[in-house]
Amino acid sequence: MNVFIQAYEYAVSNFAEVSTALRQHLVLVLVPLAIGLFVGLPLGLWSARSRLASIVLINGFNALRVIPSLAILFLAIPYFGLSFQSAAIALTLLVMPPILINTDVAFRTIDPMIREAAFGMGMSPGQVLRQVEIPLALPVVIAGVKIALVEVIASATLAAFIGAGGLGSFIVRGFALYDIPTLLVGAIPVAILALLAEVSLSAAQRSLQPPR
Repeated sequence: MNVFIQAYEYAVSNFAEVSTALRQHLVLVLVPLAIGLFVGLPLGLWSARSRLASIVLINGFNALRVIPSLAILFLAIPYFGLSFQSAAIALTLLVMPPILINTDVAFRTIDPMIREAAFGMGMSPGQVLRQVEIPLALPVVIAGVKIALVEVIASATLAAFIGAGGLGSFIVRGFALYDIPTLLVGAIPVAILALLAEVSLSAAQRSLQPPR
């Protein structure tokens, strides 16, 4: 219990630094997530519609999942230096696979009979997509977003290794000095953010699940 009290006292006495690190961490999470959604959702829909696109995209992004985030981070350094851009690229590549793959699965597993019934009622392809397919696919898509968000919250701590800031800077400092309270100042907020993301998106997923 003593280490938690010490961590709290450290956080209070360095409140400005902790607040700055938290803001940096949120930016490191939200920017890659926004890019991942902007790119991954359309690609996932395209993949669900095209067999060739599915083979190329799913296999390509599945291959990315076996590469450690830290390795991608260091590969980006020669081109973008020790900067926010390097961290954002590595984290964007991390969030893309679950968003794209879940979007592909969500639209691919919609019963074709539902689409046919919608077209039979005179709906246009755009109306079928907006009013039928997206509501049915949304719970699975949100599951992918949840996985991506939790992963990027945890992995954003790696940005501290290249000086991009974030809560990981306290974790790195704590390891370097073998100072557990300092490490906890970074680790506890990251764990809380990941838990909040998990709980809130799980609730959203359940609320959008169609009744049986």
